Amino acid sequence: MVVPKRPRMARWDADEVKTVIEVATEKIPALLDSLTDLLYSKSSAETYGQAVANFYETLRDGGMTDEQAYKLAEQYISSLNMGKLFESGLRGRRSHNEKE
Repeated sequence: MVVPKRPRMARWDADEVKTVIEVATEKIPALLDSLTDLLYSKSSAETYGQAVANFYETLRDGGMTDEQAYKLAEQYISSLNMGKLFESGLRGRRSHNEKE
């Protein structure tokens, strides 16, 4: 069996590394702040709450019992939980990398 060769990693000089770190230091905090605002702002919370309430109401109007609608609404809430989504995505990525 022939194993394909891995491409050699490019070598960076100190100035290139410094530039990358400076850009990352400048850009990443702003990106994280924007993401946090998107996920946890008052406006996002109101939209999130309204979506869950509408979902629950639609299920009840469709003839489901309170208990059935509540269970499905819980699942719906879980599907909208962006924090957990990111966390599970990162966890999955880590376990994938560990297998390699």
